[in-house]
Amino acid sequence: MFDWFAGDHALWVLFSTGFLSSTLLPGGSEANLIFLLNQQHYPVVWLLVVATLGNTLGGMTNYWIGRFIPQRKKSEKQQQRALVWLSRYGYPVLLLSWMPVIGDPLCLAAGWLRLRQSWCWLLVAIGKALRYVVISVVTLGLIH
Repeated sequence: MFDWFAGDHALWVLFSTGFLSSTLLPGGSEANLIFLLNQQHYPVVWLLVVATLGNTLGGMTNYWIGRFIPQRKKSEKQQQRALVWLSRYGYPVLLLSWMPVIGDPLCLAAGWLRLRQSWCWLLVAIGKALRYVVISVVTLGLIH
């Protein structure tokens, strides 16, 4: 099992955990990223790109799922909160799509509200990348 996380499949595992943790399924990719950063088998930039790509694709999967929800359907409390945030603050709130609990519903709500996909891609990717950069900086001890 260790070989999957540190061997030849490590980047696929990082991508997969990033994707799954960003969908409505539970999970976390941060521990996997920290593990791989400490292993130092891959350049940090590659780890950031793979984790961000997987996590962004997961978030945008939520966006696409939201596009299929009929406009008249009532949403749950978390989704309602996400709708209020998106309605009030607009696209920039998608920078918070990395946050636990509220991030997944934000992406879902963006799709449900039919927000422009290109802006959603950009802001979701930036927010998720910044989170991974901060985790990497702290893990590598670049901030004391």
